[in-house]
Amino acid sequence: MPWSRKISNLAFSLAQKYILKRNDLPSRSPFGIDYRQELNEAQYQAAMAMEGPLLVIAGAGTGKTRTLVFRVARLVEIGVDPRSILLLTFTRRAAEEMLRRASLLMDNRCAKVSGGTFHSFANGILRQYGRKIDLSPAFTIMDRPDSEDVIQLLRTEMGLNTKEKRFPRKQTVAEIYSMALNKQWTIPDLIERDYPHLYDSLEGLLQLYERYVEYKKGKALLDYDDLLIKLKDLLAEEKELRRRISDTYRFIMVDEYQDTNRLQAGIVRLLAEAHDNVMVVGDDAQSIYSFRGANFRNIMDFPKDFPGTKIISLEENYRSTQPILSLTNEIIRRAQERYEKNLFTRKDYGDTPLLIQAESEQMQSRFVCQKILEIREEGVPLWDIAVLFRSSFHSFDLEIELARHNIPFVKRGGFQFMESAHIKDLLAHLRILSNPQDAISWSRALLLLEGIGPQLSQKVIHWLLEGTHPTERLRSFETKGKVAHGLKTLAQVLEACSEGHRPAEKAQYLMQYYLPILKRRYPDDYPKRLKDMEHFQGMTERYRSLERLLSDMALEPPTDSVAGVLAVDPDEGPLVLSTIHSAKGLEWHSVFIIWALEGRFPSYYNMNSEEELEEERRLLYVAATRAKENLFVTYPIKIFDRGLRTVLSRPSQFIEGISEELLEPVTLVDEEEDRGWEG
Repeated sequence: MPWSRKISNLAFSLAQKYILKRNDLPSRSPFGIDYRQELNEAQYQAAMAMEGPLLVIAGAGTGKTRTLVFRVARLVEIGVDPRSILLLTFTRRAAEEMLRRASLLMDNRCAKVSGGTFHSFANGILRQYGRKIDLSPAFTIMDRPDSEDVIQLLRTEMGLNTKEKRFPRKQTVAEIYSMALNKQWTIPDLIERDYPHLYDSLEGLLQLYERYVEYKKGKALLDYDDLLIKLKDLLAEEKELRRRISDTYRFIMVDEYQDTNRLQAGIVRLLAEAHDNVMVVGDDAQSIYSFRGANFRNIMDFPKDFPGTKIISLEENYRSTQPILSLTNEIIRRAQERYEKNLFTRKDYGDTPLLIQAESEQMQSRFVCQKILEIREEGVPLWDIAVLFRSSFHSFDLEIELARHNIPFVKRGGFQFMESAHIKDLLAHLRILSNPQDAISWSRALLLLEGIGPQLSQKVIHWLLEGTHPTERLRSFETKGKVAHGLKTLAQVLEACSEGHRPAEKAQYLMQYYLPILKRRYPDDYPKRLKDMEHFQGMTERYRSLERLLSDMALEPPTDSVAGVLAVDPDEGPLVLSTIHSAKGLEWHSVFIIWALEGRFPSYYNMNSEEELEEERRLLYVAATRAKENLFVTYPIKIFDRGLRTVLSRPSQFIEGISEELLEPVTLVDEEEDRGWEG
């Protein structure tokens, strides 16, 4: 080789080098979202799992919603059709929020994911395919009070409400029918297990149930439970349709699986027939709704129902300090049956939770009020402090003490907005417009008119429903005076509302008609009720379809009364008082759990079985895991129980014997007594 070429090659080899990367090497993340950066290891494993059944045990505060959101995004990102993803949650708001967050991660494709509650999903499928099981797609959904009214009507017709022989109240009857369906028990089995004192009424209950089913079918009415029953029937009976729906929804996700009942678990099993691609997320330690029909066994038996299930536990908590988590781990460690998990956090600081013994209920209330004021002085707003209790009546004495200290509060779990009489009156008229065969809504509308009582109301309804156009027949019912005028006015209003107006216009027209009735029936507080009606009117503005409005009002009713919201001064709080059942899913800086007294929590009256006792333990766990920084557990002593004829003084068995390192005991001493002792 010539020297000139050698020198040239040597110079080139000594020159600065620039490395070209191979085209097949991955970038920092092979996807648009860096999942490993955004999620912890357990969350990452859950979000990346694709095929087959998956059970995610999500401890309190461990980011289960975040995990679901990223899994939705991941599925869409790898090319799964969003319309083939079904996300089932327990509130529509939860589904909407998850899909909104997924869309922010990805793009608007995530908005095409099918998300909602079991009941709303059932409503959609039944309106589309209900004819296959002889169900009219124009059915009306009844809420619980509507169901109770039907039951009352039928039991009267059957002569079951005579004074000579006691028969269960309509509320109890509706509860029995609903619970039997949700638990998938027969009515005789339910009576034997939970209502043995009503065994003498069993024959009447069975006869009434048959009439109830026939009545609903004849009037195109479905109650809440019917939505799930009919959906399961449709899926079970129509094999070809079941396969088609299963093929449509190739990836199914269920949130809060520990709160599902046997009926819902059965629906999930049927929906997944074609693929078994089911991811359920839940926490066995937070299964506390058996009184609504929720079945603890659903989450415990999921691996049996779906062989080959992969189990992932989320244990890193982002809510509470480690001292609080150490206590909650110990509370649930004593459970008879559970999935193994140990909550931990990087917040290894914090105060040890306190166990406060009070000489009386009144002293317990004084402590809570004094400590709340101290915490507020430290800069914690009242709205970030909560007092939780097992039963609603446990807070009565505290409410009096809070009033003495001028501490504003709201109490959760009270009267529901959609259950208020004036809102139900408006809805009844809208339901008539949607389904003129709805006898229950006719009854409610007619009873508002002067001169019409229950007997005349039923007579008018029979007359109306004998023809094909009930509203037109309203004018020709033979009567005189106030009744005739009222019927004609009602007919005029309904006819005017049926002429193609949007739901908001119909509601406004009906409000004008209803206002004189409101003033007559509620002279003392009609201005407050009018605010609720105006709030409802505002809600109707979002709808173009009356059917959708009525379905949403039945399936996802708003809970707060406007009057209740406006009563609170936003500058002053408010402090939150809540039953533990109503507090699930929420969190506060500081939490007080009151009445942690053996005999009250658990209540001696709620300990009929080991299953019930275990649910009480989980209830305390749910309460304790609501706290982020401070946790106070209190119990009064020397409480005389008249029913048991004994004095209650021990702390709850769920916390008794727990190490003082995890739960530090504190004894309250009155200031005057303390000064006397020092002297």
